[in-house]
Amino acid sequence: MLRGGYIAESIPPRELMQLREMVRYRANLVIVRSIIKNRIHAHLLMYNIKIYGTPFTKEYIKTLRELNDYKINGYLNVLEVLNKEIDDISNRIKEIAEDNEDAKLLMSIPGISFYSALFILSEIGDINRFPDSGYLVSYAGLAPSTRSSGNKVYHGPITKQGSSYLRWILTQVTWANIRKEPNGTVGNFYSKLKKKKGSAKAIVAASAKLLRIIYWVLKEHRPYQS
Repeated sequence: MLRGGYIAESIPPRELMQLREMVRYRANLVIVRSIIKNRIHAHLLMYNIKIYGTPFTKEYIKTLRELNDYKINGYLNVLEVLNKEIDDISNRIKEIAEDNEDAKLLMSIPGISFYSALFILSEIGDINRFPDSGYLVSYAGLAPSTRSSGNKVYHGPITKQGSSYLRWILTQVTWANIRKEPNGTVGNFYSKLKKKKGSAKAIVAASAKLLRIIYWVLKEHRPYQS
């Protein structure tokens, strides 16, 4: 199938694999950080402790420390280590993005930062592997599943094949794009579809649409124009 052009090559070169591991490492650290924060919130709720202010600002953390609770202090110690590691790896990723022309092109799209740009690039690889944007959407698992019965073809939920990391980051940047450019191409598409299909299905379809935009920005090597 690879020789016939039916599928894209899936074995990435070493450099791309290292980049992929780096951005996924940061994503996993952020997930762990969120879990620790949720544990703190759960502990406060269990003991009916109310702390006002924006969560996990310096003042908020200072108030948490003053509780002198061994569990909360332990969680906060873990958070300090995680925050430092996330900051360090983020700085390394930013340096790489600043020297990457494709990353700069993707950052011209509202909602895509240096981190999400490299994340997307690391998951996609060489854009020339894909004959058109539809192949990329299918590769990401965002294409509707299909089944046939007799002479009829039925479309179902997305296939969810391919990288779950790619679908996750696309959902994140699509939401960011809609917030920054609510009346833009993706924002308008999402709003119209939301009325018919609901928010959950609309954001998936909007992610696929944004991925098609990403494809052409990279393929034509030109910045995004709304």
